[in-house]
Amino acid sequence: MMEEKKARKRESGKVSENENEQISSEISHSQQRSGYVALIGRPNAGKSTLLNRLVGEKIAAVSNKPQTTRHKIQGIVTKPEGQIVFVDTPGVHKPGFLLNRRMMAAVHDAILSVDLLVLMRDASVSTGNGDRFVFDLVKDSGKKAVLVLNKIDKVKEKGELLPLIEHYANEFQFEEILPISALKGEAIDNLLVQIIKHLPESDPIFGEDEMTDQPMRMIVAEMVREKILQSTGEEIPYVTAVVTEMFDESNPAMPKIFCAIYVERASQKKIIIGKGGARIRDVGTKARADIEKLLGTQVFLKLFVKVVENWRNQERNLDEIGITE
Repeated sequence: MMEEKKARKRESGKVSENENEQISSEISHSQQRSGYVALIGRPNAGKSTLLNRLVGEKIAAVSNKPQTTRHKIQGIVTKPEGQIVFVDTPGVHKPGFLLNRRMMAAVHDAILSVDLLVLMRDASVSTGNGDRFVFDLVKDSGKKAVLVLNKIDKVKEKGELLPLIEHYANEFQFEEILPISALKGEAIDNLLVQIIKHLPESDPIFGEDEMTDQPMRMIVAEMVREKILQSTGEEIPYVTAVVTEMFDESNPAMPKIFCAIYVERASQKKIIIGKGGARIRDVGTKARADIEKLLGTQVFLKLFVKVVENWRNQERNLDEIGITE
């Protein structure tokens, strides 16, 4: 009906630019699309950076270290044309500890439960066995998929992308192959348009003003863990976890937040705390700034360190952290 209306006006030569926009808007509203989209890729492909960019808030931990994401984090993007519910999965890797096995189980669960897969590939590095393994997961899933070649800001000559695009196009029938830079925001708007195009026709799944289904306790813990990863360099790569043990909002003007930082050995506790407590204060200051920006108010943030030997292999501790089976 809308297309007929538009066609009649075109024939009469009376379609103004504003009327075109209005009709296009009406068409998009009448054909809204919504669905779940899993971001799949190797560690360090930039999935969390992309999720935070799309949602417009920091809800996922970002680090230059692999395996930063441990939870399936849903970020919600609502547009006039539809709604995308992004599932940010842990980077695909070889599982060792029980922690890693649960992380990989989260990847497989996400693949099975979504409407569309977005395979993210770091376009600035050469192809390895890990890339092939992740590609096979997507290829064997039977799901529709979009290939996103990320970090094109690190590619010196854009022509270098052509062999990579041709390789993947010959290997699998992706719905789209899209070069982007999640860090710089390059081609992000087009990515959203193309993703929505391949979702089923549906009303929005979440409210228009919602950005994630994750509890604030978990988001806060992820913000603290991100700062630990950034602060400790190679000293404490993957042996830390953060749990929000108290989130007291009885005083809305300044909520009180207490976070426990798990490590496996006393020597790691000393590294987290730093000389004279300098490192943990720095972590707290930087994390508090992110939390206050998200909440729009000042917060009281208290961090303390717990030594829990071999926590990555203990079901109870993983359950407490929120990494469930």
